[in-house]
Parts: sequence; C-alpha cells; structure tokens
Amino acid sequence: MKGKVWLWLVIALVVIGAGVLIWTGQAPKQETGGAQGVKFDPNIFVFVGSGDAETLDPSKAYDTASSEIIFQYYENLLAYKEGSLDEFVPMLATEVPSVANGLISADGKTYTFPIRKGVKFHNGAELTPEDVEYSFERNILADPTGGPMWMLIEPLFGVATIKDLACQIAGVDSFDQVNEAALRATGQRVMDAIEVDGDNVVFHLSTPYPPFLSILARNSSWSCILNKEWMIANGAWDGKAETWTKWHDLPTEEQALFEKAMGTGPYKQIEWDRSNSRHTMEAHADYWRGPAAIKTVIVNNGVTEFNTRKLMLQKGEADAIYVPVENSPQLEGMEGVTLIRNLPRLNNVCAIFNQEINAVDNEFVGSGKLDGNGIPPHFFSDINIRKAFCYAFDYDSFIEQVVLGEASVPYGVIPMGLSDFFDTNGPRYSYDLEKAEEYFKKAFGGEVWEKGFKLTLVWNIPNTTRKTACEILEHGIESINPKFQVEVQGMEWATMLPRRREGRLPMVFIGWLADYADPHNFVYPYVHSKGDFMAFTGELGRKFAAAEFDELVNAGINESDQAKRIAIYSEIQKKTIELAPHLMLYDAYDRRAHRDWVKGFVFDPICPANYDFYALSKSLD
Repeated sequence: MKGKVWLWLVIALVVIGAGVLIWTGQAPKQETGGAQGVKFDPNIFVFVGSGDAETLDPSKAYDTASSEIIFQYYENLLAYKEGSLDEFVPMLATEVPSVANGLISADGKTYTFPIRKGVKFHNGAELTPEDVEYSFERNILADPTGGPMWMLIEPLFGVATIKDLACQIAGVDSFDQVNEAALRATGQRVMDAIEVDGDNVVFHLSTPYPPFLSILARNSSWSCILNKEWMIANGAWDGKAETWTKWHDLPTEEQALFEKAMGTGPYKQIEWDRSNSRHTMEAHADYWRGPAAIKTVIVNNGVTEFNTRKLMLQKGEADAIYVPVENSPQLEGMEGVTLIRNLPRLNNVCAIFNQEINAVDNEFVGSGKLDGNGIPPHFFSDINIRKAFCYAFDYDSFIEQVVLGEASVPYGVIPMGLSDFFDTNGPRYSYDLEKAEEYFKKAFGGEVWEKGFKLTLVWNIPNTTRKTACEILEHGIESINPKFQVEVQGMEWATMLPRRREGRLPMVFIGWLADYADPHNFVYPYVHSKGDFMAFTGELGRKFAAAEFDELVNAGINESDQAKRIAIYSEIQKKTIELAPHLMLYDAYDRRAHRDWVKGFVFDPICPANYDFYALSKSLD
C-alpha cells in the first residue's frame, strides 16, 4: 500500500457500541436535547450536502446533486402516493390517467392529462397546457448526450435518442447523413406525439409502456414543467419544428437553464453561488398548495470535511447534513440530533469498466501502453481483466467495516429491492485472490502478468465511502503481483463529471438511484448499448452491450406477462455476473441526520433530494 493508512480497517474501531435506528415509515420519537447554546430560526433551513449540482437544466441533469435542487423548484404532472412506488396522486394534472377513467386508451398507447388551472410560476405567469406541451417537446429535442431523456424518447418513439429517430425517419445509419427535410420531420414528429386538446395534454406512445406514469411522476426532473414564454425569452428553443437542431445537445453551460430556474414548485431560486457551491431559495408566496412553512432554504454543498459538517449540526448552524455511513457512529447519542439509519433506498453502487479509454493526454492511464507504466485504451475490453478486478475486491470487509452492514453483495445490476425479478440463489462475486490471479494470468495472452500495469482510480470528493472502496480494490490488486500499480485520486464532483463524459476515466465509481421502481430502469442504463452507463465505456463497450444485452433488455420492457418478464430479468442478472460489464460493489441503504427540531420528514426511497423542504417545519416543541 506504499505506506498508506488502511483507513478501511481503522473505521471498524468506531463501530463498537453504535446503535442502529430502523426506519419504520416515521421518524423515531426522541426527546429534544434543548436549544440552549445552539442557533434556532424556524424560518431558515440549512442543509449541508456532499457535492454541488452540475446543472439546473432538467433535460441535462442526471445526477442526484443536480436533481435535488431541481426537485425544489419544479413540479410534475403527478406525484407518488405517500408510501407507494406504484400508486399516484394528481399534481399539475387534476386526474391520474387510467383505462377505467378513460384517460388511457384501451390499447395503452394514448394518455390524456387534464391540466390544473390557477397554478402560478415563480414569475407570476399562470400555467397553461401549452407550457406542459412545450416542456416535454423542448427537453426531448434537447436530448443532451448522457442525459435522462431516453426515458421519454423510448416509450414515445421506440428509440433511445432523438438522433436515432432522425436517422430512422431519414432511412440512414448516421446522424451526419440526415437531410434538412428529415430534421424538420423529426421536429414535427415530436410535436405530433405531445399535443394540446383544450385543457388537456395528450401523449401518443409508440407502444404500450407499463412504467410510463412513473416516468412522469415527481422525483423525475426530466418531466418537470417549464414556463414556455419565459424559456423562449431566455434563449431556449423557439417552439418551431424546423429549428430544434440549434438547441440540440448543447454544451452544459450554454443551455438556457444551466444556472437558472423558473418553475411552479414550492421554492423559487434566489441565487446559485457556484464559487461556494451554495443554493439559496425562498418560499413561493403564490404556491398553489399554500406557501411553505420554512421561508428560506440554503443548500450548502461546499463543505467537504465531515468534521466541519458535524460541528455545524452540533451547533445548530446546520439543520441537516450529509453523513457518510462510516461517519454515522460519530452522531449516535449527540444531543439534539436525530440519526436515522438503514433507510431502504432503491439504489446500488458500481465501478464502470471503460472498455475504450480516451488516452490522449490522459494522466489516469500512465504511458497509455501495456508496458508496466500504464494501460492501453482497450485494457478493460478483455473479460479476464474485468473478472480479475471483480474477484480482487473484498466485499465482506467493505460491507462490515466501512458501510457498517448497511449493504449487501450484489447479484448483478438489479438491486435487492427488486429481488422479485431475479433468482437470489444465483451467482455473485466474492473476494478470491486466487481466481483474480488466474484471470490476470490469462489477460492479453499473459502480457499483463509479465509486464504489469499502472492506472489511477478517481473518486468524487467528499464521498469517502467511494475513496475507501478504491483503496480496498487497490490493496487487493497490488497484493497479487508487485508489478500491478494502482493510484487513488480524489476529485470534486463537478470537475469529475466532464472527464467521465469525455471517456478519460479508466473506471467510474458511481451510484444509481432508481428513476422508477422497475428492473428496466437498472438494466437499460447499466447494460443496454444506448444506456447511460454504457455511454462511458467507449465504442467497444457499446458494441459489446449491443451484442450481449440489447435483445434481452428490449424483450424485458416489451413483455407484458409477469412470469416471462421475471425469467428475462433473471437471465440478464446472471449474464451481468458472467460477463462482468461493471464491478458491482454493493446494494446500499441510506441514512439521515438532522436536528430534533426538524418536523415532517418522510423518507422516499427514490427521491433524489435528501429532504422535501415543503414538507418540513421547525419547532422546539
């Protein structure tokens, strides 16, 4: 380990005697420790988070740091019924569509949403059906690379991207070959798929799509409703079918909503201080459900050190903080603080193997060759390398000593929270250095074992849990062969994201929080050639996914028979272990830490925000 401290072994010492609160649907009642010596203001809420947003544009945002801010500013047509992941209540729509009420057609391909009247945007404009229509059309046509819009494009058009739709219309294989007539037809096709009919907005799907309502419900930033007039005035798409390419896949900072927001949500934007990673928001006075109890919210994502966050919570300078699982024992028994653990969030954590690394001027791959001082761009295209890495990670030690038992070893890309869709008696990886050595010796015809390699693993500051995962993997690999060299480097989230998109990271350590509670939402991004995670594996990775997984993933979402769906997803699950497209690290639980004066917290297993500030109030009672 080159003199490094084995942080992951030391962490276990703080676990002894730590109690665990099990989530039962309501926060456990605890005696308030009193407010003497701490700051208390019922009108201000300060949350100290773990990494700043990349963007505030709903068409682009596909990370929880961005989505948790968007969640406060915008609203959706529907919301989940409290405590459910498959039942809905109206939000900006006045009814939940169903076949029974006539708002879903008998063939399952037409959805009608009556739009609520009297709803005010933050600028005072009143919501109209045209705003709803524009919101979806604009986001779909923007379709930024690596963004979330596939979830709407797939059910509406049967393809993964708008470029794919344009190619289909033009009858060509490459977007560069699409002519002007086909581009205009693509814009019109999108506008025809989402239409205003009086006070209603109507969606025309290309095929029945069971999770469609989930994709529209709150928590889904890609489906939130924008103000058409304000958007156009601020430089966004002008609403014409023939002009959409001017606004398609723009660089992040050139998008109209990169750092601005204009929604109907309970809070409106006051400032995003990007230099200090601080968001200030104010209660929307004309909010249609009534103004929020807490008037001002500050989300401070610039405090990277846990000890600083802990001290802020202890002093009452913060009402709630992000707490890594390994630090949670430090908050046990703290006066005036509620710590809730073992929250069943529907997510998992993995390390993506980049099968075709962008090695040009890339400090993370050393020499860029298989010469003992680096790795070649196609290093992880060798299945033996991928399987060796999977066997070199000490899963049990990590789960027991780092995440304090609040996780489980994955059976593949579908997490345990959706275990009805796969066989829990199926295979999964274990820590086995003998098998890792066996696969390393096979890799590249024996060259890897003979010459060795050097690469850098990058983790996002301040996520020390991922830092420790990198160090555990580093230790396992380096202990097999002294010629194997692994470095671990921390990087700010907003700095790391562009390097991830550019394909410069050999491995991407990342978590996936469910967009909706269906296995398709995991298998598509993880292993479909058009999926979000496979986008970071290079052309070789995408070709591998197309050959091995696309047909199965497509069959799963198009199958209506539940028993057949289960069989398909069970097969996909086993295949993700067999072919190791990613190193699946753990299926995780979550936790919350806030002052006892925080009232109204209800846990949502797929909400991107740590807290729904509208639901909260503060009281010393």
